[in-house]
Amino acid sequence: MAKQMNRKIVLEDGSEYYGYGFGANLDRVCELVFNTSMCGYQELISDPAYTGQMVLMTYPLIGNYGITDEDYESKNPTCGGLIVREYNDSPSNFRYTKTLAETMEESDIPGIAGFDTRELTRRIRDKGVCRALITSADTPKEAALAIIAGTPRDAALVSKVSCRKVWYARTANHKYNVVALDCGIRLSLVQALNKLGCNVTVVPYNTSAQTILKMKPDGVLVSGGPGAPDDVAFIADTIKEIAGKAPLFATGLGHQLLGMAYGAKVYKMKFGHHGGNHPVKTLETGNIETVSQTHTYAVCAESVEATRLTVTQVDIIDGVVAGLACKEDKAFSTQYHPQLSIGPNGRIGAIEQFIALMKEEKENA
Repeated sequence: MAKQMNRKIVLEDGSEYYGYGFGANLDRVCELVFNTSMCGYQELISDPAYTGQMVLMTYPLIGNYGITDEDYESKNPTCGGLIVREYNDSPSNFRYTKTLAETMEESDIPGIAGFDTRELTRRIRDKGVCRALITSADTPKEAALAIIAGTPRDAALVSKVSCRKVWYARTANHKYNVVALDCGIRLSLVQALNKLGCNVTVVPYNTSAQTILKMKPDGVLVSGGPGAPDDVAFIADTIKEIAGKAPLFATGLGHQLLGMAYGAKVYKMKFGHHGGNHPVKTLETGNIETVSQTHTYAVCAESVEATRLTVTQVDIIDGVVAGLACKEDKAFSTQYHPQLSIGPNGRIGAIEQFIALMKEEKENA
């Protein structure tokens, strides 16, 4: 006897998709986006940038290598929900400690599998991101639509994922002290800075510029995070006060806020960039690299022309601004997730560039 479909997704336009539930058995309204990564689902559900978003994976098989304790991007996963074509609950991986479903259940993340995700992906691609409800299969459509309409947009996502108090990530024989403004920081970014000789002091998102500068950092990092940059526009003022007083690196949401700090405009994209296979071009060198991105907002390229910023990188697919810099202030940003990425022909990644700026600043002090 065929297994009965017990869960469904209802979109705000009334479309319904039926499937099988896994993870947490609860209802939730979220913004729906698709992600084109072929792997990395653990990093995805634990990426604070996906707080308040339900993620549709375009790769058909998810769950097959389980969950590994060392690979989380945050201590408490807060992804809104996960949608997959086929969920595998019997992982094959000597490192795995839990299944994806077990982790999602513990973290209150609902999931659904078992329908043609290609159709839903095309719907998002053609019509744009929308809000959706994951619920029981027997919930009436009218009731589901009422729930979606009656659920307000959450404008406090950053406050939910940022740390509540200062915490430290230290490394032996450090060379630099970095203060990281936590808008939803990924642990892999902190670990990458540690590997390059940085002690990292992570501070809450609403920490003032004065407090940060009193720590006498060699460099300041503004992390990525969830939601709309306008919801935390005051952080742009914080960046404005720090710029020029310490080397500054911003990523993800921080990149958008850095643009706003210098007077650039930010807009919401049709369906954003979500996945680990986006080609980005560095305009100065012509080098192209494939990067991971998680964003639905972007900096308007035309508005940058009236600022002291320079566009340093663009997404090849659609020309979206992927990097900004103000050389005078030793400030720069990337829209994508930076990784340790020293490459051939002397090319270095964004984190290494940040290290180089701090080194130069210390040598000239």
